[in-house]
Amino acid sequence: MSERAQLRRARRVVIKIGSGTLASDEGVYDRLAHAVAAAHHEERAVVLVSSGAIALGVRALGWKARPREMAKLQAAAATGQTALMLLYEQAFRREGLQVAQVLLTHTDLSDRVRGNNARAAIKALLDAGAVPVLNENDSVSVEEIKFGDNDQLAALVAPLVDADLVILLSDVEGLLGADGARIPIVHDVAREALPLVRSLGPRGLGTGGMASKLEAARRATVSGAAAVVADARRPGVIEAILAGDDVGTLFVGSKSRLPAKKSWIAFTLRPRGALVLDTGAAHAVRTLGKSVLPVGVLGVRGDFQAGDAVRILGPDGVEIGRGLVRCGAADAARVAGGAARELGEEDGSAVLVHRDDLVVGAM
Repeated sequence: MSERAQLRRARRVVIKIGSGTLASDEGVYDRLAHAVAAAHHEERAVVLVSSGAIALGVRALGWKARPREMAKLQAAAATGQTALMLLYEQAFRREGLQVAQVLLTHTDLSDRVRGNNARAAIKALLDAGAVPVLNENDSVSVEEIKFGDNDQLAALVAPLVDADLVILLSDVEGLLGADGARIPIVHDVAREALPLVRSLGPRGLGTGGMASKLEAARRATVSGAAAVVADARRPGVIEAILAGDDVGTLFVGSKSRLPAKKSWIAFTLRPRGALVLDTGAAHAVRTLGKSVLPVGVLGVRGDFQAGDAVRILGPDGVEIGRGLVRCGAADAARVAGGAARELGEEDGSAVLVHRDDLVVGAM
């Protein structure tokens, strides 16, 4: 079966749509509802990740342009989220579907307990046949307004809901080559796609937010899902993707799915510091899948506590992995280069980062 044809088997799908399309095309809500209803008839579950709240809020409040002041951005988000959900509710009700608003912040997903609660709530909605509509909670999350990206949210949600496919709808037909032609399929995002976009400079980075979409596609594929970037304005685009048609650019998912916990460590958590390893320890971690032991640590960077995520660096400073550290920075610095028993383990078996809490090479 071809890689495109395998999309017909996708049972759980995350669809992300951007504010540009939602604010400029009133018919998009009905098209989305119709496509999701068709997916439901094929016994697929769909999670929708939607931007658009701030753009709709700016219009509703009568402002001529998107404001720069944080308070006004938050006000626009609060106003626009209500308008956004009303448009979704009306469109999906005509298809006999119930939508449910789920607002998330980065903190919600980075905290293990809150992240599991979000997973359980979304699963309950899917089991009930509802369509969760996810968005960043911009009305209260300052950092998300400045740096938030719903492409990345879609990628983070994919392992949370065990998605088979992530569809990133944009205003371009897919990833374009240097000649302007659509690239139908990408097997390795880091090697085949990211260098292409970087080589295009500002034009490549700004066209439809392609750099962001490629990073989201990379994260989704590492987690085992396929990803497709396609034109939201094309009639029947979602139905065509799910039918396995040659639409947009397909990013093939990794055959070895990164477990949800390790995906969370690699992509959701923000590292609080770093451990610098010597050559032997770096080889053991990178090649042999070993834990990080105190004896192999050359240095400690940052101010972290037990349970925080840290970057694992080789002696040259290049990142080779990320993991959950088992002690604070002060204790790590105290035992660096020494025996594990200095951490209180009589048999010297203590580790700074256990291999079960360590992700290598995925970042």
